[in-house]
Amino acid sequence: MSKKGTVKKAVLAYSGGLDTSIILKWLIEEYGCEVIAFSADLGQGEELDGIPKKAKDTGASACHILDLREEFTRDFVFPMFRANAIYEGRYFLGTSIARPLIAKAQMDIARQEGADAVSHGATGKGNDQVRFEIAYYHFDPAVKVIAPWREWDMNSRTALEEYARKHGIPVPTSKKFPWSSDRNLLHISFEGDVLENPWAEAPEEMYVLTVRPEDAPDQPEYVEIEFEKGDAVAVNGERLSPAKLLAKLNEIGGRHGIGRVDLLENRFVGMKSRGVYETPGGTILEEAHRGVESITMDREVMHLRDSLVPSYASMIYNGFWFAPERLALQALIDQTQQNVNGKARIKLYKGHCRVVGRDSATDSLFNVDFATFEADAVYNQADAEGFIKLNALRLRIAAMQREAKK
Repeated sequence: MSKKGTVKKAVLAYSGGLDTSIILKWLIEEYGCEVIAFSADLGQGEELDGIPKKAKDTGASACHILDLREEFTRDFVFPMFRANAIYEGRYFLGTSIARPLIAKAQMDIARQEGADAVSHGATGKGNDQVRFEIAYYHFDPAVKVIAPWREWDMNSRTALEEYARKHGIPVPTSKKFPWSSDRNLLHISFEGDVLENPWAEAPEEMYVLTVRPEDAPDQPEYVEIEFEKGDAVAVNGERLSPAKLLAKLNEIGGRHGIGRVDLLENRFVGMKSRGVYETPGGTILEEAHRGVESITMDREVMHLRDSLVPSYASMIYNGFWFAPERLALQALIDQTQQNVNGKARIKLYKGHCRVVGRDSATDSLFNVDFATFEADAVYNQADAEGFIKLNALRLRIAAMQREAKK
């Protein structure tokens, strides 16, 4: 059945790479519709160079590029970091957390342009198709979603390149660096090619944001990060906007080889996939945040919040940023952060970062009078006997029962 006439105008999430360039042309050819390209500036840097010209040369009627760096960091990255959300204990969710914002902005463009469809370049095997489309439907339950990878019969890189050559689309792939990557202010990810062998070490030339830890400075560097209500607000005494603060930490962490992760993760669609990630600023930020929490958060509140982190991280990884359960958890998490005010001192050295100092002038729960190993007048050590016996009561009863059965 012909697709022509079913869509009048589509907004495409466009990166300027091979896949989305082909999709742009394919939408025009297959659907006979007007295509508007949209790119979100989340901190990709030079990757955005030439995007409008590429889009228009390929047939787009218009191209929108929105600078979303501050919104991305303030309204997406920082709320996630207030939860210390790390998927499967390793992945800082750099790609996952970007997708709902891209989808939100894309739907805004669709409304402005009067488009009746949106499209993306995610494959039918990955997580991004879920993240994009759940967000689209959140903003417009009736929107037409076009996912070319689930429709066309081009199932290999060779087929894509042949289509590109046939339609005069420049093929931007490099034989030297054939893996795919995704970059924003929080991280850069790598997948494919040599990484599809889980035994093979990622080649050093792959890394972009970080130096090889062995080549990092031989002297450690200390950085102080200040927090207000769980959000970082200053680095080494200098107050910065969220995006500028994260960029600063990326720079500092990168020169010390901080934040490299190589993992096999469980995709939402059911398969395992290998990803290599660089998250220098985020790694420092998470370590510093936990440092300030350690001196300001109540024990039971912290333990409750930590017990919810795996679920919260899965919600983001699986695409449910706008879902009511994530919003409900966020409200609880944000409540736990009201007294997370203070600063942490982080030591960076050859790929490692760790808290070496923490302080809070207003909300510290650490009281040296109680915690000291020296003589004190505020804690009666004899009280611990009753505390221990009460906590051991169920174990003592069980032991008595075992003895009675002998």
